[in-house]
Amino acid sequence: MFTFRQDSRHVTVDAIAIGNFEMTPIRYIDMIRERYSRLGYPVYQWYRAEEPPAWTPLKKPLSESRVGVLCTAGSYVKGQVAYYYKDDTSIRSIPKNTPVSEIRFSHLTEQYLPAARKDPNCVFPIEPLARLEAEGVVGEIADDLLSCMGAVYSQRRTREELIPNVVERFEAQGVDLAFLIPL
Repeated sequence: MFTFRQDSRHVTVDAIAIGNFEMTPIRYIDMIRERYSRLGYPVYQWYRAEEPPAWTPLKKPLSESRVGVLCTAGSYVKGQVAYYYKDDTSIRSIPKNTPVSEIRFSHLTEQYLPAARKDPNCVFPIEPLARLEAEGVVGEIADDLLSCMGAVYSQRRTREELIPNVVERFEAQGVDLAFLIPL
């Protein structure tokens, strides 16, 4: 059962109840603002694109394509350096054959990670991606999956550091398309 309220422009879900389980929405934006405020940042200005991205059709069928993966959950492999909380624009390469038991997480929004730490596939779907490849749904998953900590406060550093680094790594792996898996 859903309980919600509606005004002239929005519908807001107040709670979802399934059997004896009730779940209320996570106030993500409020939590991020509070977290950044505690870290000493001014009020965050959310990015707004001037225009929508250009539509780029696939050049070949998905079943023949090499697929890159970018996850923003701060995923890394045991033994790699974890992410820092303040504007970490670094990227971790995670080999696609990495056992799920070796996947770790470090992210500014730690409160979203308990489920991921129990089952990393819920935010870093390394095993489902392998199945898509084995079943021929995709031609091939790139050898290295990419991960970053998506909670980068600086829009400038995201544009100037993170995005070019991701594009460079995807180009080096010869990917035809990329799956973005946000936290």
